[in-house]
Amino acid sequence: MTEELDEGNLISKTEAFLTFVVLSSWRDSITVLKSCENLSPWAENLQIVRRCCDSIAWKASQDNSTTGETISEEGWWFDDVATLRIDHFMRIMTAARAKGLKPDIIGSCIMHYAEKWLPGMDVALEGPRAFGCGKNELQLSILSGRRQEGGVGHNKELKMIIESLVSILPPEKEAVSCKFLLRMLKMSVVYSAVQVLVSELEKRVGMVLQDANVNDLLIPTYRNGDQGKLVNSSEELTMHDIDAVQRIVEYFLMHEQQQPHQHKSSKLNVSKLLDNYLAEIARDPNLSITKFHVLAEALPENARTCHDGLYRAIDTYLKTHPSLSEHDRKRLCKVMDYEKLSLDACMHAAQNDRLPLRIVIQVLLAEQVKMRVAMKGKEPVASGKDSEQEESQSSAQMEIKTLKVELEKMKMNMAELQRGHSELQRECEKLNHKQRSIPSWTLGWKKIKNSTLFSGKVDGNESGDGMQRPNPVNGRMSNRRRQSVA
Repeated sequence: MTEELDEGNLISKTEAFLTFVVLSSWRDSITVLKSCENLSPWAENLQIVRRCCDSIAWKASQDNSTTGETISEEGWWFDDVATLRIDHFMRIMTAARAKGLKPDIIGSCIMHYAEKWLPGMDVALEGPRAFGCGKNELQLSILSGRRQEGGVGHNKELKMIIESLVSILPPEKEAVSCKFLLRMLKMSVVYSAVQVLVSELEKRVGMVLQDANVNDLLIPTYRNGDQGKLVNSSEELTMHDIDAVQRIVEYFLMHEQQQPHQHKSSKLNVSKLLDNYLAEIARDPNLSITKFHVLAEALPENARTCHDGLYRAIDTYLKTHPSLSEHDRKRLCKVMDYEKLSLDACMHAAQNDRLPLRIVIQVLLAEQVKMRVAMKGKEPVASGKDSEQEESQSSAQMEIKTLKVELEKMKMNMAELQRGHSELQRECEKLNHKQRSIPSWTLGWKKIKNSTLFSGKVDGNESGDGMQRPNPVNGRMSNRRRQSVA
């Protein structure tokens, strides 16, 4: 078979065929590489797999580097590569990256491969968002055939695909979308992927958290190693993984600190996203106040320009958890800045009976300040007179100070009223105690006095049998009259 025996033997012909026929053609390289899937490790030892992967990667990178077309047109080869086995696909992506293929093209190819091989995951909530409507049941259908025969082996294969795709993701944050990263994070939790890769996905999501939406951020709660089965322990677990979102927000803040020239719009978008997320998870009756409070305070104070979304989330939580104590309600409401509430939110909060009384008073004061500022803003102001604007600002500050003084006075008056109320309650309790302690013989004497027998003896007008008794004084007077007449 070698050239030592004679020229034109099988090895030289095979080598020439691979070099000039197979490796020079895109379609033939894909076909040979798919045929090698059943021939390993022989194909590996003969370097056929390596040469085919390098040829495919070179053609993909060469075609995309010479033409300045868009990614959608550049992805003509995604379907062919997506038919390969995961280990061959990884080798092609690694070689293409080494040859200078753009990170966004590699990311698009990985997303295309994941859509072909990973099952879809549909999360449906019964009823309008399920929570607060009597049906807080989360239905999760994983279209992977895990309950069929051979499902365990299929799950292991899917787990390997997920871990492999996550490990070859380009480090650039624009390589893949935030929606894809969150979907991969959910799948990683479902199939119990390695914790290092799960943490890596959480970090990647934190880098592009401003591009996420609430529905993608709702990660169902799973117990590690339960083969994707949803846990129904209502006493301990919440419907969604709050800790994962907490870690993602922390990674976002760490990334913001490392990027000092980052636009403020990203932090504003994340604050709106987090407020909407809090409003969604607040409907979970199993969510503890500690987790809700910690997540509400995760962002710095300057991240939110308006606290209307945060107020809506807190009001939803108070509505879902009516058994909260007064101390917990005050502690939860302290997260809000009442001066950052809009006028409509202040008017709603002033009539909200779920808020503590002290919070309502503070909201009323903030509402008064906003209304006065709004009224002054409507007054005509001469253009070019900065002094008048400064005077209006100083007067507004003085009004705020006076309102704060009035608030302190109202607090003192309220404390005095509470003390007077407690004293009145004590006096009422003493009176009730005295009425209960009246001797029983006095009550018996009153009953005897009011009876008909005792009244007959005192008046002497009626006998015991109800007949009228003669009066001796009247008898004597009648006899004297008879004698005088005679």
